[in-house]
Amino acid sequence: MLLEELLQNLNGIRTDALAALQSAKTDAEIEDVKNRTLGRSGAVTALREVMAKIPPESKREAGMAFNETKNAIQNALNEARERNASATEAAEAIDVTLPGRRPAAGRLHPLTKTIQECCAIFRRMGFVAVTGPELEDVWHNFDALNAPLNHPSRDPQDTFYMPDGRLLRTQTSAVQIRTMTGMKPPVRIISPGRCYRRDTPDATHGVHFHQIEGLYVDTSVSLADLKSTLMTFAGEYFGREVAVRMRPSFFPFTEPSVECDFSCVMCGGKGCGVCKNSGWLEIAGAGMVNPKVLENVGYDPREVCGFAFGFGLERLAMLKHRIGDLRLFSDNDIRFLHQF
Repeated sequence: MLLEELLQNLNGIRTDALAALQSAKTDAEIEDVKNRTLGRSGAVTALREVMAKIPPESKREAGMAFNETKNAIQNALNEARERNASATEAAEAIDVTLPGRRPAAGRLHPLTKTIQECCAIFRRMGFVAVTGPELEDVWHNFDALNAPLNHPSRDPQDTFYMPDGRLLRTQTSAVQIRTMTGMKPPVRIISPGRCYRRDTPDATHGVHFHQIEGLYVDTSVSLADLKSTLMTFAGEYFGREVAVRMRPSFFPFTEPSVECDFSCVMCGGKGCGVCKNSGWLEIAGAGMVNPKVLENVGYDPREVCGFAFGFGLERLAMLKHRIGDLRLFSDNDIRFLHQF
């Protein structure tokens, strides 16, 4: 009777274990079957006590049944583990027919956006964008622009000179000289680019900065044309409500010269800390091209005249995007750049 009871128990445990392993989907379910059958407190292990009570003549048959049950469950456990591992690998396998993952696309730097926007505005007014070398010679950067020999900008404390006498351009006006010496009027260009000056970096100054300068030379150009050009730009870039005014000034390459102010975009011209309560922001230097500059490039000032102007691009971007520190443009802080 004891042998029959043992065989029935072993057969029941084996049947239940094989069925449970057949439907097991996870490693946890497989381990649970193992613990319930072959673990220290498992059903098969518990039958060892019954084996000790089996009569000697029946021990051989009981032992074979015990080992067969244990081996059958162990084999089923191994198969379940392999099946589960294959299913996991299949789920994690790469499907080469699927489209690839798109890399995170970068964005244009805010200064690049400013340059593109300014160029687009001036192109709509008929200007053509031109560029020139950043490493310039003294004639294009100073002499041809009528800068006196004792002008402060020529001083090595303000300008980066190379051992061969060349320099890092201090203004993109040198591009205007190169353009005029290479073509006849009419000339209608803008010249965006990087400039360099010896300066102590702070919130409003830097060793390198960007300018965009404009030049229009033809047979009949006036200050009225200059003002209308700047008013159109101000309205396009900052909004139609922005006003423009001109104040007399002096630059060696223009005569007469003016400082161009836009009404403060921060306070709407009412007065604030940014505009020092004046309601105006100094934006550009401009004027009619000095006749000496026209002569230096081979033009006859009795036949042609023109105007020129220049903006600091960082200043434009800072005002439009409410940026308080110029150094943010070159710090490469990803938190700052993500805003654009």
